Amino acid sequence: MKKSRIAAIVAVAATAVLVLSGCAPQSEVVTGSSLSVAWNQPFYSYNVSTSYGNAAANANITYMTGSSFNFYNDVPELQLDTSFGTYEKISDEPLVVKYTLADTARWSDGEPVTAADLMLTWVAVGGSYNDTTFDPTEYTDPDTGALNGKQPKDVIYFDSGATPDDPTGLGLVTAVPEVSSDGKSVTLTYSKPYVDWELAFGVGLPAHVIGKKALGATSNADGAAAVLKAIQDKDVTALAAISNFWNTGYDFTEMPTDKDLLVANGPYVISDFVADQYITLTANKEYRGAHKPKVEEITVRFIPDPMAAVQALQNGEVQIISPQATADVADALKALPVTTLLSIEGSYEHIDLQFADGKSGTMSNPKLRQAFMMVIPRQEIVDKLIVPLNPEAQVRNSQLFLPGAAGYDDSVKNNGSSAYADVDIEGAKALIAESGVANPEVCMLFSSTNTRRANEFALIQQSGALAGFNVTDCSSPDWGGLLGTPGVYDAALFAWQNTSLGVTQSSPTFHSGGINNLNFYSNPEVDTLLDELDGTFDAAKQITLQQQIDKLVWSDYYGVTVFQFPAVTAFDQTKIANVTSAPLAPTFFWNFWEWAPVSK
Repeated sequence: MKKSRIAAIVAVAATAVLVLSGCAPQSEVVTGSSLSVAWNQPFYSYNVSTSYGNAAANANITYMTGSSFNFYNDVPELQLDTSFGTYEKISDEPLVVKYTLADTARWSDGEPVTAADLMLTWVAVGGSYNDTTFDPTEYTDPDTGALNGKQPKDVIYFDSGATPDDPTGLGLVTAVPEVSSDGKSVTLTYSKPYVDWELAFGVGLPAHVIGKKALGATSNADGAAAVLKAIQDKDVTALAAISNFWNTGYDFTEMPTDKDLLVANGPYVISDFVADQYITLTANKEYRGAHKPKVEEITVRFIPDPMAAVQALQNGEVQIISPQATADVADALKALPVTTLLSIEGSYEHIDLQFADGKSGTMSNPKLRQAFMMVIPRQEIVDKLIVPLNPEAQVRNSQLFLPGAAGYDDSVKNNGSSAYADVDIEGAKALIAESGVANPEVCMLFSSTNTRRANEFALIQQSGALAGFNVTDCSSPDWGGLLGTPGVYDAALFAWQNTSLGVTQSSPTFHSGGINNLNFYSNPEVDTLLDELDGTFDAAKQITLQQQIDKLVWSDYYGVTVFQFPAVTAFDQTKIANVTSAPLAPTFFWNFWEWAPVSK
């Protein structure tokens, strides 16, 4: 079954810190001002809540074109944006939360953001109406991982990774939410406690646009009303059409001819998009919130090669870059008259092994998974590729804990990761012999445009060959869309990028059927512990549960973690001010509304 893309999933031993926002003062856009920044992957979907669109390259753009009830600053601390809306916990047992949209929340076509938009998020992301018998595999393009938009007309299936049979997060809101009479508020009632309820809900796509595209409504008002009625009445035919369009209608790799697809509720709107080159955002004239930007136009240029990004900064083609950090990049930036920010990201490198639906089937054998983990030269990778950037860099040895977080050290002592501290060729050979599989193949998926990953792959390939593994290059420029696609690869080398401090972020990755469970991992004991963790508010108990899960995941030969990302952000301080780095996604984009042109 098709699963998710690159989202930020890594649990840390902390809950979100709620800090009332001192909202940025309204600022005037500097007429004619423009800014170019570089990113390493092209934009390809405007719906980051689908398994296909869930990628940083897309989320960076939707962060600038969207609004939300809260966001993380660079501390990181959770901040409120009351200019978009507010939320209030009505009760603990049951957990009831009321969300109210501000009068300043509106779409770029002038329509107000309403309860219909919130309800669309509930039905799509929560997945309570999803047909649990539907398998989307035959409707998935094996070359890209995208759905083809041809799902049956009587099947409700929102491709958000939600699992009605075993819900978490917004999926725990199984009763249809209550909508206020003025259409500005929605009240959610959870079926059981959920510790990260503040991070669970928001507004995604415009209901009035989807109502027109999926249901044939002829006006914005009728479109929103039709979507809301379909949800409240559980109209299968209408919801099947809505889900099909929600899944695929917002996937585009160049400027769409239908401008309705660009309707947004944030500070910017997409104004130009050239495939594989750049996407341009222009200040949204309808935006009335607290994050009104100063720069009129921002262009994100797609530059996969880190050194090419440095060259673009030097040439003045871009003013901000955050390329993958390498020794060459660091050395090159030292020679430029730019401001360089060095830090550690919440992102971490890891290798996941396919428990089912792998290309060769090799990793469905636990002996071969264990043997392959034994030959991955994690320390060598860190020493050769990361230590030159961060002399204190170490191998990351936990699937759940961030190094340095409470609980990390104790978990590492007991989770079994020490068995893979050093390469063990002879031990791997013995396990391969026991498996009875001669020269087992491991097709490894990674980014074909990422130099560091190519270097990592080469080291893994060489080490694996010594034990008898035939590690083959299955890299692709479309690697993100291919993650979770059955029959495409046996192991994947990529990184999870942190988006929050939520303790429940482990569930989408390690829970059976989770949105980020890309390798079809399933352990009923892990599922039970994750369900308990999702409803546990005591910090000490959270750590204990995470440590138990960490140990089980390592003992199941899930794969290995490698290193925490070193981060480098560089910008031309003579052109732009107020650029800072942040450990959580969207990293340096986090305060884009504060970016200010520097007057000559």
